[in-house]
Amino acid sequence: MNRIFLDVHALQTVPPSNLNRDDTGAPKSAVYGGVPRARVSSQAWKRAMRTYFNEEHLLDPSELGVRTKKIVEVVAERITTLDPALDGEQALRIADETVKATGLKTEVPKRKAGQTREGKPEPAPEAKYLVFLSSRQLDGLAGLAVDGADDITAFLKEKKNKDAAKAVADTRHSVDIALFGRMVADVADFGVDAAVQVAHALSVHRVENESDYYTAVDDETGDEETGAGMIGTVDFNSATLYRYSALGVHQLAHTLGQGLREDEPVTEPVRRAVEAFVHAFAASLPTGKINTFGHHTLPDAVVVTLRTTRPVSYASAFEEPVRGETGGFVREACERLALYAPDLERAYGQMDTARTWVLRVGPNTTALAALGTETATLTELVTAVGAAVTERLEKPA
Repeated sequence: MNRIFLDVHALQTVPPSNLNRDDTGAPKSAVYGGVPRARVSSQAWKRAMRTYFNEEHLLDPSELGVRTKKIVEVVAERITTLDPALDGEQALRIADETVKATGLKTEVPKRKAGQTREGKPEPAPEAKYLVFLSSRQLDGLAGLAVDGADDITAFLKEKKNKDAAKAVADTRHSVDIALFGRMVADVADFGVDAAVQVAHALSVHRVENESDYYTAVDDETGDEETGAGMIGTVDFNSATLYRYSALGVHQLAHTLGQGLREDEPVTEPVRRAVEAFVHAFAASLPTGKINTFGHHTLPDAVVVTLRTTRPVSYASAFEEPVRGETGGFVREACERLALYAPDLERAYGQMDTARTWVLRVGPNTTALAALGTETATLTELVTAVGAAVTERLEKPA
């Protein structure tokens, strides 16, 4: 299969906020170009993208997965749906045996402090770590458990049934597993290589964290009482961020395989996944402290490039921090990117095989129009990229 990469770049301005906290509660940061920058970790934005898939119904639920330690309970719920005659306790037992047959380890969690056994059911077994399984894999495990419900231990002792459990858990992967990968430390065979790499978002300029001192008033305080009912501080910053992600379309196609239906072209599930990814990358937002700051913004500009060579980040365009001498950072950041990107592409011979689309908002982003084909809306951008990916996949290797 042809090597196909999709680079997605975004410039996004975020007002006072604390999207992604470190262990002290302060916004994460990094030194780049010799100065401190605001930073949002890749994990925070990947989580936001996965959540966005569900919230905005970008994909059918059958194409998505669940990442949880409560895997036994999730399978048990599906078991009782398939066979209501199996009560909750029995469903949990056969679900636990079936999950363990895949090679995953489970254990009954320790009771929380102060929780007694009197009148309390035994906690359901949980995996020892977060497990990422697709909806179809969960359904498959539930179906296998129902087949062997009469004597699940004997059923799973048979090699063909145990092998079937392992096969179910490692085939028909969901889009989010194919995109972001799966790692299970003690079951190496369950590993799925991620098709997507997401860079830590960095501010294009120097940023110093600030601290907000706040007070709360007790509503029942009388006129004779003075002082606040509570005081505290919260750290925050504001920044224009450069965001970047690289998607290996060929890896995505390999992991997804045929897709949901055998009557559809192999390119169809890949197209849906690519379109959902580009949409979610542009529109999702980490929600750290969002009730405090209400930092609901969308990117000022999104640039998407489809290429057959290797992924290319434009982060070096901002190694020298943007000064913002005109009173803001977006215009200069766009001008920097508009000069740097084609210069880099020319120097390394990337331009001949690359196709680029640009979605931008406002006069400050005008410089980016020359980078590629302009699209008027996010929907237009997503559709154009999906069609181009399908075309590339259908070309002979």
